Amino acid sequence: MNNDAPHILLVNPWIYDFAAYDVWAKPLGLLMLAAILRHHGFNVSYIDCLDRFHPNAPQTNPDARSGRGPYLKTEVPKPRGLENISRTYSRYGILEGWFCEDLSSIPEPDLVLVTSLMTYWYTGVHKTIETLKEFFPESPIVLGGIYATLCTEHAKQYSGADEIFTGPGSASVLELAAVYTGFKPDLKFNPAEFDTYPYPAFDLQHKINYVPVLTSTGCPYSCTYCASNFLNPERLIRSPDAVFKEIVFWHKKYGVHNFAFYDDALLVNAKNHIVPILQKIIDANLNLSFHTPNAVHIRNITDETARLMYKSGFKTLRLGLETTAFEERESLDRKVTEEDFIKAVASLKKAGFTKEQVGAYLLAGLPGQSTDAIIDSIKLVKESEITPIPAYYTPIPHTALWKKAAAASRYDIESDPILTNNAIMPCTGKDFSWETICKLKRYAAG
Repeated sequence: MNNDAPHILLVNPWIYDFAAYDVWAKPLGLLMLAAILRHHGFNVSYIDCLDRFHPNAPQTNPDARSGRGPYLKTEVPKPRGLENISRTYSRYGILEGWFCEDLSSIPEPDLVLVTSLMTYWYTGVHKTIETLKEFFPESPIVLGGIYATLCTEHAKQYSGADEIFTGPGSASVLELAAVYTGFKPDLKFNPAEFDTYPYPAFDLQHKINYVPVLTSTGCPYSCTYCASNFLNPERLIRSPDAVFKEIVFWHKKYGVHNFAFYDDALLVNAKNHIVPILQKIIDANLNLSFHTPNAVHIRNITDETARLMYKSGFKTLRLGLETTAFEERESLDRKVTEEDFIKAVASLKKAGFTKEQVGAYLLAGLPGQSTDAIIDSIKLVKESEITPIPAYYTPIPHTALWKKAAAASRYDIESDPILTNNAIMPCTGKDFSWETICKLKRYAAG
């Protein structure tokens, strides 16, 4: 550590929820900021409260289940508003004592950056900040990320952070750090050119069980249920060569075999983007595994893209179907027709993909949506011989569907983000029961 340079601590907070699982979920944005700060001479420390490979945790195989796995969990009291939910509420991640030990082992930081994900996970964010303040009462804490951007006023009032930072941070993190530390290094990358960014600091983790890859930011679509355009209003696209070089870097230097694409629009302009990326991977004969936890756009799947995805090593492919009530799609998005879906599935099967590898996300719990409509969608997907995956709808502020969701919800979701938790399907009717979700899960899995 350079004693002359400021010290910045970056923290990924706990999750508080009824359920959570590591499905290729890493704080990519935070690790990108860590890389930028380190690249410009700052001393950087990183603590991941969700670390499945913490030195105190039971040792597990990082390559099992393609890098996925369960978080350690500790039962905690349910938050106000969810007391009557008949499920266990837990803190997911490292034990509180381990976090305190980690904080005790690092020098007092000049600045602490905390990220946030789902809006209804804010309890974990608040508890993380509370603990940080106990250890470093003089260190300013800045909160950013999804919750901070979508629920800014709530975060300002309740999070305990000294400042709330909204929107993407890559272009302005150095200015932010300068305000708090007085350290102003010369710029070594161009925030407007994605290819010039340093690689995210995955090496700060105790183990690299998989690497998320981001080939572009933003999305050209404007789906009514999605906040992508609000969170990332600027679309930046990396060159195929830059993407390929990063994949090779993590594979050759750290032995990484599993990669998860984080793009919101991976297959858009496929001929000039994903196709040359995949061709480079095939030509290099790297024997890697690729996964798309974020849905890919069905309309962009052709015989060629399907063939290249299969040949390059795609093992988990998720399609953004959302519903098979195609005549009602105008209220959600304009991404896909029934003909598009049928053609895409045919192309994937022709390429060699199996039912177990291909899943279609189906939104469940939309305002005004009946259980029968969800079951009909599951049925059609099963008949197409791929896997239906119910995706429980979360009402999100700043989306076109938010007001309709607030009007339909049996909770006052505008008063508290905790009430938007998709585990309680807040926009379903008053007759909602856990048996509804169990029924959908059983039918989708059967």
